[in-house]
Amino acid sequence: MMESYVRRLEELERITNSFKGVEKSYAVQAGREVRIMVQHEIVSDDEASRMAREIARKIETEMTYPGQIKVTVIREMRSVDYAK
Repeated sequence: MMESYVRRLEELERITNSFKGVEKSYAVQAGREVRIMVQHEIVSDDEASRMAREIARKIETEMTYPGQIKVTVIREMRSVDYAK
């Protein structure tokens, strides 16, 4: 049981990391959710939405799992400046 759980998490991360622009991915909540951090310079807002859909479809075709898996793509940009 534990071995199949670990394999499922590794497979989720392998699938998500195969997409261009993915910086990091984390399978959380016992594999019921995957969070993907993307590079904001490479992935636009529209591409992030499209990527979430494509990753979900790829998970559906390549994996077997109970229930559903939530796919969250996070694209963050921070701007910092200092007033002197």
